Amino acid sequence: MAASPHSPNSTFRRLRGQHSPAEFAALVRRAAKEIGETVSCDARYIGRVESGEIRCPNYAYERVFLHMFPGRTLADLGFSPRESVRGRSGRRAPLSLPLHRSPSSAKESDVLRRAFMAGGSATVAAATLSLTLLGDTRRLPSRAGESEAAAVEDAVRQIRLLDDRHGADALYRRAAEPLRTAYALLDAGATRQSTEDRLHSGAGELAVSVGWLAHDSGRFDDARSHYAEALATARVARDAGLEAHAFSNMAFLARDCGRSREAVRAAQAGLRAARSLGSPRLLSLLALREAGGWAGLADRKACKEALTRAHTEFSRGESDADPEWMSFFGQAELESLEARCWSALGEHARAARHARRAADLQDPHFARNVALYTAELAGDLARAGAPDEAAWAGGRVLDLLAEVQSTRVRSMLAETAETLIPHQRSPRVAAFLTRRVTV
Repeated sequence: MAASPHSPNSTFRRLRGQHSPAEFAALVRRAAKEIGETVSCDARYIGRVESGEIRCPNYAYERVFLHMFPGRTLADLGFSPRESVRGRSGRRAPLSLPLHRSPSSAKESDVLRRAFMAGGSATVAAATLSLTLLGDTRRLPSRAGESEAAAVEDAVRQIRLLDDRHGADALYRRAAEPLRTAYALLDAGATRQSTEDRLHSGAGELAVSVGWLAHDSGRFDDARSHYAEALATARVARDAGLEAHAFSNMAFLARDCGRSREAVRAAQAGLRAARSLGSPRLLSLLALREAGGWAGLADRKACKEALTRAHTEFSRGESDADPEWMSFFGQAELESLEARCWSALGEHARAARHARRAADLQDPHFARNVALYTAELAGDLARAGAPDEAAWAGGRVLDLLAEVQSTRVRSMLAETAETLIPHQRSPRVAAFLTRRVTV
């Protein structure tokens, strides 16, 4: 049975067995390393779990615990369902319909929720997200309740999970439908202020997620528009967490568009928004975004200073204040973002070392990121004068493209191929160049 907020997690305590909390924490860290995850588990964290203070772990710890105890669910480990736990990390209060709603209105909410939550393969999910219901405001309730807010939040999680596994290209246009619905719900108003706050946060996070799908699939103007919409929503709702998220993605987009000074300014604005949130990992990511902008401006000193801040904040470890959307940000992503900085500064061999670590550390669950980091490695190796190794890495990316659809990854491979053309007498390089054309 899941632990209640007032009772110890006796199930988890039994699973610890004869190990001390410190010994068990070491086992957790070792298991995390086995799957390329990063957690800063210690005896204090184990104590918080067993006391019931942590009713549901964040996504990084969830993956580690399920790896340690295969075949079990979080409930089997004594945790509460994620949706029943309130908190900044995406843990919400139990869902309930408003007391005075007609049966037809409740039925429509259930249909809407199922449409938002439908999963499966990327193709099936994309088709489901495009249901006419999601773009038909006539089917929406006159006032949004808890179930509608939950549906928007679930849409955000669903899109992120599908993007992690399959990339953005197959999802972007379909994901725009639930985004329109989310803002229609927000415009309709909510039954209570707490629900309206959830809708603002959920709609803004959905705008960021859809913006990212546009970004990753090369639709930069669309991405910019969605990020701006998320930022406006954050400002209206006075949501510092959403504001920091929007600025983080805006800095990333500006860097990819070659607007390096804008990248620096957006990252610095995100840092100002994030100061009060208590998440060192968020500050670390924003410092890395700033470093990327300085690298684009060829300001080595400012870039190194920002990288130092990023590493310092990252070393402080995880926090309960870490936003749910940052589940992707571990040691692998830090290595990747640092690799991009050194590559922009022209130090390709140094960049390749970081890109290789990123690819090696990444959890295979994040297939798109594995492909991305390996594509970065291929490009850095090619520019560092290691064509055969670059072709080998490029071949690994081509293997992954069977399940990952990302215009950004394909564009990176195209640049690598162009760099390798002078080396096509090498059999390995020639094989990669030929295969890339056919995949």
